Amino acid sequence: MPEGDSVYKNARKLDRVLAGRVLERGDLRVPQLATTSLAGRTVLGHDSHGKHLLTRFSGGLTLHSHQKMEGTWKTTGPGKRLPRHFMDDVRVLLAAEGAGTAYGLRLAIVELVETAKEHEVIGYLGPDPLREDWDAAAAVAHFRAQPQRQLAPAMLDQRIMAGLGNLWANELAFLLGHSPWTPMAEVDAERLVALASRALRHSALVKDAYQVTTGVNRPGQSHWVIGRGGKPCRRCGTEVRQVQALVNSPDHRRTSWCPHCQPGPGPETRAEGGSVPLPPSDG
Repeated sequence: MPEGDSVYKNARKLDRVLAGRVLERGDLRVPQLATTSLAGRTVLGHDSHGKHLLTRFSGGLTLHSHQKMEGTWKTTGPGKRLPRHFMDDVRVLLAAEGAGTAYGLRLAIVELVETAKEHEVIGYLGPDPLREDWDAAAAVAHFRAQPQRQLAPAMLDQRIMAGLGNLWANELAFLLGHSPWTPMAEVDAERLVALASRALRHSALVKDAYQVTTGVNRPGQSHWVIGRGGKPCRRCGTEVRQVQALVNSPDHRRTSWCPHCQPGPGPETRAEGGSVPLPPSDG
């Protein structure tokens, strides 16, 4: 699933193609909006909050989209088209006069809202370190308010801090030296927020640093534990363990960890069905 840094980078990519331009095509290929056209509107710009993308148009209208697990955005240059085999997956097509085209593929959420009412769809989200209104103190307070919540599930809860997904939950737990199932009461929330915010900003803003957690930007060497189940820990040599997600539990996704470098509770402490439900529009 794309994480907050992914969506932020998508927003900047889409701005380069569309911002300040008038649409000659604006198709929304979802049933509830199939007859709606955005042609003739000016793209004012793109904003992100956590994993949510906001495309703002003239006339006080915003396109709210979410990629969930399989969605993606692709762009083409002037006069170019996306290869035909992608077209069945296109949910949003935005073509600017004299410029390029943006295609939203397999987007899980596509909805139009009044720009003045964006808070109705994203207002529940926690602070996002990639936004100008980032509030580290609020994020710390949110984590501290759930002392019994386990570390990785707390990081995945977009109401606490927006933008962290499963990759970051796994990698940050390793960097903190805690089992992913450590209660938040035993975690230094200030250190967690400082590390998480620095990691997201570095990933989104520094060239060639996208989701590199080891500092080594080479294939197969960029992560500490994610995707390394059964392989030796890069730090101590202990076999990295991995457990699969619990069905129907947004709190407990596929998790990788080093039992030696990350002491604490194991996956047997996961409570099936005991997760705190997230709003239906998130992921």
